This record gives sequence, C-alpha cells and structure tokens, in this order.
Amino acid sequence: MHVLRPFARRLGRQPWLSAAGPRLITVDMTLQRWTRGRVAFSSLAGMTAVLLTATGRRTGQPRTTPLMAIPDDGSLILVASNWGKPHHPAWSANLIAHPAATAQVRGHDFPVTATLLTDADRAAAWHTVTTAWPAYHDYATRSGREIRLFRLTLR
Repeated sequence: MHVLRPFARRLGRQPWLSAAGPRLITVDMTLQRWTRGRVAFSSLAGMTAVLLTATGRRTGQPRTTPLMAIPDDGSLILVASNWGKPHHPAWSANLIAHPAATAQVRGHDFPVTATLLTDADRAAAWHTVTTAWPAYHDYATRSGREIRLFRLTLR
C-alpha cells in the first residue's frame, strides 16, 4: 500500500473536500499536463491517475478531465461521483453520448471505449471501488443519486 494512501482515504471523507474539489481539479489538470500524466494528486495517494479526453455531447469538441481510476481485471473503472454533488458530472454525460475516448495513464495515451455499468456489473464494480476508496460511500450518501460507474477498455 502506498504510504500516503491511509491519509488520503481519511482526507477523501472530509465534507469540505467536496467544496475544494473543483479548485483541486484545475491544479491537478495543470500538474498532469506539465508532467505528461506522470504526477497527479491521485497517484500521490496510490490511486491510478487518468486524464480522460472525451467528445463533448453538445459541442463535439474534445474535453479533458483529470480523474481517479480503479484498476479492475485488465480495465479501469471510473466513478462519476462529482465530489458528492447532487448532479452527475458533465464528463459522464459525454461518455454516454460518445463512448470512444482517450485515457492518458502515466504519460501514455490509450484509445478506450467506456461502458456505463448497470445491474450486477455495477454492483460488483461498486464493491471494488469502495474497497479502494471508501469515501465513495460518503459521496453517494451526500449526492442522493446512484453514482455512475464506467468501465474503460482498450479499443
């Protein structure tokens, strides 16, 4: 286990983090761009950092978002928690509209296809992600919605 992971897990459960999240995303995006994805807040906590580039559902333009991903059986799971806010993040709607995307992991770009998980697949993935990052339970409770989960697989 990464040395910062226990601290990050406690930090992730703090309610104030949801308010600070959007500012952290901006800083994280800059950090990942400067280092070509080799350094990110989530990687410092022992998680897999991903720069996801998806096609905007309204604009058709590429949109890049820094995310945490959970490795699972040769793929990555993305959690559309939106820091526990009541609405889904825009990137998740973009993936539903345009599942073909690019994931940058550790400075390497991979063409991926995103699949929205439902039913038993979602339940199994939810167990996996909440084991890796228990704060997702708190985010789900705060949001009052079922958090979308996506599986990224190589194209």
